[in-house]
Amino acid sequence: MKDMVAHLEKLRADAAECALIRDLATDPRKRRLFTMLAEHLSELAAAVETEIAASTTASKAE
Repeated sequence: MKDMVAHLEKLRADAAECALIRDLATDPRKRRLFTMLAEHLSELAAAVETEIAASTTASKAE
């Protein structure tokens, strides 16, 4: 479980970094790329968070 939480934190940090780069970018192509990356990493983080919640719920049910 600790490894999943660590991956979740890393994904969130990477998404935030991509969003920061997007906000600082002046090139429209770079802005689009980092917007896409930030959104994708956020979606991955949400998926990991869902799995952590499901694992926690399953552990309590046992």
